[in-house]
Amino acid sequence: MRSAPRQAVRDTGRAPLSSLGIPFGLSGLAGTWTMAAATSLAPQIVAEVLWVLAAAAWIAVVANYLWRSHNRGGSIREDLLDPVQGAFASLAPTSAMLICTHYAQEFPIAGRIATGVFMTIGLLYGAWFLAQLALLERSIDAVHAGYLLPTVAAAFIVGQSAGSFGWTLLGEAAIAVGILFWLVLGTLILARMAFRPAPAGALLPTFAIFSAPPAVAGNAWFAVNGGLIDLMQTMLLGTFVVLILVQLMMLGAYWRLPFTLGFWAFTFTAASSGTYTVHWLALWGGPGHAVWAWLAIALVTLLIGSIAVRSVVLLAALIRTDAPGVAPAAMRL
Repeated sequence: MRSAPRQAVRDTGRAPLSSLGIPFGLSGLAGTWTMAAATSLAPQIVAEVLWVLAAAAWIAVVANYLWRSHNRGGSIREDLLDPVQGAFASLAPTSAMLICTHYAQEFPIAGRIATGVFMTIGLLYGAWFLAQLALLERSIDAVHAGYLLPTVAAAFIVGQSAGSFGWTLLGEAAIAVGILFWLVLGTLILARMAFRPAPAGALLPTFAIFSAPPAVAGNAWFAVNGGLIDLMQTMLLGTFVVLILVQLMMLGAYWRLPFTLGFWAFTFTAASSGTYTVHWLALWGGPGHAVWAWLAIALVTLLIGSIAVRSVVLLAALIRTDAPGVAPAAMRL
């Protein structure tokens, strides 16, 4: 049975919560280029332009969602409770954490206060989301890798922001929370994929999120431990390599899918992986490490750039047909 919020998106043109993946992916790309600048591979100006773009996208996407929620029927609460869409709501505070952490370098007090506010919102939403899993009955077929966003990704990014500010205890605690729910929910998600029918085409790209935790955790742990290679990083690196190989094995399945905004699920996985790879290569410093780092940066930028271009084309088409009942299938998730 189709859930009420998804029906509302289809029939009224309400913005899906999955559109919050746009500023999340752009923030991740800005982080990759920030790492490129930190390792002397690229000028900082490229990263700064991307951070401005990510901040502007966050404002535009959140405003668009709120406007459409007010004017197109349904309710925000229904969206949050939706078993498919609800997990993506966490991307609003999580993306804001990344943006505010970056700008805290220029505005230390305001940046840290804003980051702290979004940390609190993100952690509270994650706890609420987990509580709903316990309280509300839902089909296992509704479960997807996006469930890692309010629970695992949010916790790791809290850890990364805390580490950047020197809040070591908070950073370590947040990373521990992320690892716990990575193990628990990762097992559930893999079991759903293995033992139930394949998810709908629009949901399949969310499986890219399944491979994000080692890179996101690794970036967070680098922020907490001062950028050192230790046992934790070595274990995360091994896990990262295996899970990225899983995604490479699935490229054929992804390639056959029609384009939807759900493809933004690829972007933060790609960006965090690129950032992690560049950091490791810089620490390794072996022959040709700069070439490999540039290859990673180029692949990440090309992937996210192509998804952004196709999204602009899609949104332009939506604007031309912006009326209740005509939201294109590519907008749905």
